Amino acid sequence: MKRTTFNNLGGLQSLFFCAGIYTVALFFSIFICSSVFYAVNPKKTVNVENGAAATKNTIAAKQMLASIKP
Repeated sequence: MKRTTFNNLGGLQSLFFCAGIYTVALFFSIFICSSVFYAVNPKKTVNVENGAAATKNTIAAKQMLASIKP
């Protein structure tokens, strides 16, 4: 019997694997590089006029966790 159907997807399996690994590596490299960049160069947006007021608001806005006093 002669076979007339061929599975062309099996031959492309290695290509799809390499493309998938490439996209995952690209995603993680962008994430890691941007994390390192923002850790080294944090955003410095402080208003000079309301600098003291902004500091008080950020301290007051922080979430306080419950604790048990001895």
